[in-house]
Amino acid sequence: MSPPKRIDLTPEQLDALLKRVESGTLHDGDYEIIKGMADTLSFLSQALDNKNTSIKRLLKLIFGDSTEKTAKVLKRNKARGKKSGKKKKKGKGHGKNGAAAYHGAEKIKVAHESLKPKDRCPDCHRGKLYELPEPGIIVRVTGNAPCSGKIYELQKLRCNLCQKIFTAAAPENIGDEKYDAASGAMIALLKYGSGLPFNRLDQLQATLGVPLPSSTQWEIVESVADKIHPVYPALMRHAAGGEVIYNDDTVMKVLELMKQSDEDRGGRKGMYTSGILSTVGDRKMAVFMTGGRHAGENLADVLQKRSAALPPPVQMCDALSRNLPENFKTILANCLAHARRRFVDVEANFPQECTYVLETLEQVYINDALTKEQNMTPDQRLQYHQQKSAALMDHLKDWLQQQFDDKNVEPNSGLGQAISYMLNHWKELTLFLRVPKAPLDNNLCERALKKAILHRKNSLFYKTEHGAYIGDLFMSLIHTCNLCKVNPIEYLKTLQQHSSELFRDPDKWMPWNYEQSIGHAAD
Repeated sequence: MSPPKRIDLTPEQLDALLKRVESGTLHDGDYEIIKGMADTLSFLSQALDNKNTSIKRLLKLIFGDSTEKTAKVLKRNKARGKKSGKKKKKGKGHGKNGAAAYHGAEKIKVAHESLKPKDRCPDCHRGKLYELPEPGIIVRVTGNAPCSGKIYELQKLRCNLCQKIFTAAAPENIGDEKYDAASGAMIALLKYGSGLPFNRLDQLQATLGVPLPSSTQWEIVESVADKIHPVYPALMRHAAGGEVIYNDDTVMKVLELMKQSDEDRGGRKGMYTSGILSTVGDRKMAVFMTGGRHAGENLADVLQKRSAALPPPVQMCDALSRNLPENFKTILANCLAHARRRFVDVEANFPQECTYVLETLEQVYINDALTKEQNMTPDQRLQYHQQKSAALMDHLKDWLQQQFDDKNVEPNSGLGQAISYMLNHWKELTLFLRVPKAPLDNNLCERALKKAILHRKNSLFYKTEHGAYIGDLFMSLIHTCNLCKVNPIEYLKTLQQHSSELFRDPDKWMPWNYEQSIGHAAD
């Protein structure tokens, strides 16, 4: 909405206008003044709404938002659940972890102090004892420094006549390097998987009596990267073959790039970390790429490694043009959660309209959750959405268009902009109604980018492009391990121990197949 035409009035002129309105004797030109007042009031009201919406977004960025669930946004009455008589059942254990959850813990077998299998029963004195398949379980969690140390004191003996010194031999299994593979894996996981900066780990280790300076930590992770770096381009090749590829980016500073001139950077100002999530069946892979290139360009680099025999992948992203790869054909889907969030932002100003939109989309998400609960195939999922969600989306589209046709909504208002966004990208937002594996939203990639955001929040920046590359390598491997439910410490440790085999064939040392390669390497 453009600003209204300015009309200057003195207090005397305004009082005279009010008297003419009260008496019903308007003069020529009074209409333009009254219309200008109405336009000004409408403009200020809209500006206030937009300002409040912007403040809400700023508060979410600073403090975060606990949830955007429909019930929370619409402030539904909590008593509704009580009236229905339904009570949510508590699961067994009330949230406590069972022994099976501690799969990384050391297992210590404890034999009975006085009995063994096949002994005579000490109670009835007639039967024989046999061992039960399930032992008794006691879990004890112990604390330790992230990187602990051992000091081997080798005994020295000296001859009192010839003064020759004899030193005890070091144990065979201690290795030649001061920092073992596990310490390198732990530092990388804390830095790039948990967002713990080198200086904080430095302080923690010094407090616990095992010093580990920041400079030493960097040398360790750089050394680990030198031993395992072929898996990073190999992971890219696998990600390029994905059936569904998600991409997005977030701002990331690289000091080395910031010092370069505009001419050296080709006139570019921005720096980003792109997150690319790729799925093949049930397998998920994550690739992070940091630098001056945006998400679409980085995705194009990955897709260059895609086999020409494969069909175009489904690409899920938001509607920004910079997310699209040039010269590569994809089946484009846009994020329904992004479109929904625009209505969440203006719900306080347009509660009735936003309630209809949010509740309609809520039912679509309920339908999608049901397809996952029932483990439907992609074709079954598509058919279910066509039966249950297509009518909901068709009615929503008609309603959105009607708001403009009936002039119920100002196109430039917050609600008008939300409606325009959804209508302009309707085809891409509803791809899940036409293509079997098309997702509803880009949340999988959004969650992955939290790794980069956590690093930015705690470490602020990368110093060099080389440092950014190492960060991308470890973030990609660690998050792919998380997606594949693989222990990242064991994985990174194993890659270092089999570095020579990894360099010969990195495709066999991915998080989902490296355990089979260990057995082949031993043979």
